[in-house]
Amino acid sequence: MAYLLRRTLFYLLAAAAAVVLNFTLPRLMPGDPATAMFAGFKDNLSPSDIVAMREAYGLSGGSLWSQFTDYLAHLVRGDLGTSLSQFPAPVTDVVGDGVGWTVLLGTTVVVIGFVLGAGLGMLSAWRQGSRFDSVVPPLTMLVGAFPYFFLALVSVYLLSVKWPLLPLGQAYGLDVDPGWNIWFVSSAAEHLILPAGTVVLVSVGGWLLTMRNTMISVLDEDYLTLAHAKGLARSRVMGAYAARNAILPTVTTLGMAIGAVFSGQLLTEVVFSYPGVGHQLYQAVTMHDYPLMQALFLIITLSLLLVNLLVDAVYVLLDPRVRSGSATA
Repeated sequence: MAYLLRRTLFYLLAAAAAVVLNFTLPRLMPGDPATAMFAGFKDNLSPSDIVAMREAYGLSGGSLWSQFTDYLAHLVRGDLGTSLSQFPAPVTDVVGDGVGWTVLLGTTVVVIGFVLGAGLGMLSAWRQGSRFDSVVPPLTMLVGAFPYFFLALVSVYLLSVKWPLLPLGQAYGLDVDPGWNIWFVSSAAEHLILPAGTVVLVSVGGWLLTMRNTMISVLDEDYLTLAHAKGLARSRVMGAYAARNAILPTVTTLGMAIGAVFSGQLLTEVVFSYPGVGHQLYQAVTMHDYPLMQALFLIITLSLLLVNLLVDAVYVLLDPRVRSGSATA
């Protein structure tokens, strides 16, 4: 219990630091939304129009400290402000439209990547030295060495442009009405294949290598020798004994893997024009949309901190040694 309390305190401090940085960093960028809009209109607006636009968007007055205190007050009330790039839509409405698609994409990537990578890693360790072990791990690591966006661009060219096998862009077809019906679900699943597939291809090698190395170390344990001596089936020894204990270190990397997937997923959403928070973040940065940027950065950071805290809690439940160590700490 003391271990979880220490970890919770650490994540709370990290969240507080994230709030401060989330407010400060966008304001260190050169320019502001009014200036960016003025550049788009070129000579059609006068300097006085710029001043009026700053006042209309609430960007004109107050010191940095007063802006920060106002920001905290609104944040406590759950008010994330008004989007400047999609004025006058509230930021919560804009983020709400994209966070669901990001969760769908991220969950699909993590589940498929973890299950596929861990399964291949167990099989590779069990068949150590075989042709499968000599080919599959190096091949997955080679694919994983490529950046997300590179595989995304190659996938777009091959599977959507050269051979139009899969749809390009958006989360569902424009001719489909959103709703819980077979046509919408099938269209969303079809549009999910390319963005999710590219991220899975890059991430599966890491899962495989971690699980393989852990399994190899577990296979030398005495309790597995005893299980073999009892005449248990090889499949039962691998699944019920070796894999069960080898999966523990893999669970600890789950939080970091989710962070790596979501950071790469932002670029993937931009490449595929997938309407998640990554695509929204790109638009917010280009338009100097401070409220939307702050909301997206904060949501992404707090989500990763929460996931890591949950992973710590799960590891405590899975490994009695952690519970006994935390009890005496």
